[in-house]
This record gives sequence, C-alpha cells and structure tokens, in this order.
Amino acid sequence: MAKPKVAFYWCASCGGCEEAVVDLAEDILKVVEAVDIVLWPVALDFKLKDVEAMADGEIAVSFINGAVRLSEQEEWVQLLRRKSGLVVAFGSCSHLGGIPGLANLTTIEEIMANKYDRAPTIDNPDGTRPLPRPVVDGYELELPTPWNTVKRLDEVIEVDYYLPGCAPPPELIMTAVQAILAGELPPKGSVISPEKTLCESCPLNESKPDELVITEFKRVATSQPKPDECYLAQGFVCMGPATRSGCGERCIHGNMPCRGCFGPPPGARDQGTKLLSAIASAGAAENKDEADLFAKGFVDPAGTLYRFSVPSSILKRTLKGK
Repeated sequence: MAKPKVAFYWCASCGGCEEAVVDLAEDILKVVEAVDIVLWPVALDFKLKDVEAMADGEIAVSFINGAVRLSEQEEWVQLLRRKSGLVVAFGSCSHLGGIPGLANLTTIEEIMANKYDRAPTIDNPDGTRPLPRPVVDGYELELPTPWNTVKRLDEVIEVDYYLPGCAPPPELIMTAVQAILAGELPPKGSVISPEKTLCESCPLNESKPDELVITEFKRVATSQPKPDECYLAQGFVCMGPATRSGCGERCIHGNMPCRGCFGPPPGARDQGTKLLSAIASAGAAENKDEADLFAKGFVDPAGTLYRFSVPSSILKRTLKGK
C-alpha cells in the first residue's frame, strides 16, 4: 500500500517552523516511515514542475508556514491547495499573519524606502530598487512582486486546520500528524490546540492576585521580571489572558511574559482588545492626567497587542496603506 504523500512549504517566515519539524528528533523517523515527503524545500530538492505533474488531490496533506506577501507565494499555495486533500496552516505566520504581518502597520513603499534609502548602513546613491523584470547581461529575469498587504494563509486559499505557535511545539506537531494518519481529525477549521487560555495553564497562575492592580508598565528590556510572580501583577504586559494555551509555557519557563503567538483563545474575536478588556480596570490612576501618564508607559501598543496577529485583527492594516 502506497504511503500518504505529505508536503511542507514556507512563505514569508523566519524558518523557525522548519526547525520545529527537525526538532521532532527521533520522532521524525516515525513520520518518514509513515509518509512519503514529496516537497520540503529546506531539506529536499523538489521543483515546481514536480508538484505540477501530480494529480489534483494526490498530496494527502500540505503543511504551509509563513504569511503570504509575494506573487510567487500566492502561486505556490494555490498550486498546493489544488494538489492536496488537506491544508494545514502551520505556525503563527500562516495562522494569524505573524511577525511579517506587522508590515501592515505601514506600506510597501515605506518599507522599501527604509531598506534602500534610509538605512544607516545603505550605500545606494542611485536609489536602486528591486524590479519585477530586471535585465542582467542581456537576460530578462522575473522576480516575485511584493504585496502592499501581508495576508494570512486562509485569506488566499481554503485552510482545513490550524497548528499555532512560533514555532509549533513538537508535541503538537506529532499530535496533528498522528491524527491525520489515523483519520481522527477534529471538525474542519479547528485550531489543533487546547481550548483554554494560557493563564489557565500558566505555572504562575496561583500568584496572580484576585484583584489585579497595575501601578506602572515595565519592559523586559529595562527591568528584570521576578520568575515566581505573575507578570501582569508585576506590571509587565503579558498576553496570557488573551492567548490560547498549548505552547508548553515556553516563554514563561524562560522568565519572559507571553507574547501571544498562539493567537486568541476560543470565543475571542480580537486578541488585542481581549487583553485590553482584561487589564482595563487594573490601572492605578485616579484622574485623567495620571491615566495619560500611565498609558505612556505602554510602549508600542499595536506591536505588543498584535505582535503576531495584525492581519487577523480588527486593525487588518493602517488606513494609510489600505
């Protein structure tokens, strides 16, 4: 009996999700024994033409990580959607938009200007920019075109399941693979992760006071969190109340507040407003002036509350770049 075919592909991402697959360690041998990997650019030399030659639906499941922000990525994910029975959005960037999605807070023109005109280390007196069809030594090349708006995977193709995290922990990856191989899948559209908030599984949960009072906002760049006390109670912005559990509390065990990479918990539409509603009444301000001073301590609200989820949020992108 032929093994089910599996594909791994990456779009706009850092490569951490590819490392997460490698982090399966000896369990990756179980995966290799059970499936036939027909695409994995980081490790195996398959080409676009190899995938195009397959019959529609021939790939059992494609795990696609990264946000979609280039024309080439759109071409690849649409091809994999046609060729695959199932598509899993693998990791924060494909699930929510991820770190690349922060680009939606500006425009592609601003990004290009910062990169090729304003960067302190740039040496580009002619103002050269990447061209979609440059001519080099008499040959015309075709380069991918960047979009003005970064999109999560399900804004471009239909997605069957979501595997959250930056990057997804090996335990969740194996759970997903085993469920797919056994045909024991949750309802279509499910996020393969526990149905509760990180706060509920946080090892510091018992140290959180019944009545939370925040006197100031602190930053880990300038203050050292106490490792045995709720970070919110200390004044550090922790996304735990607005983030789905299942990560293994990796940041917490590293003495870092939750950054929100698993996305909003069940029932929450918007991760940022979910956290704001959780801490809105906790500020120890007695009047407007104190409230204004208190709020100024919350550095980069959009980048903090929506670090991984701008394309999935009520913001979507700034009006400037709409």
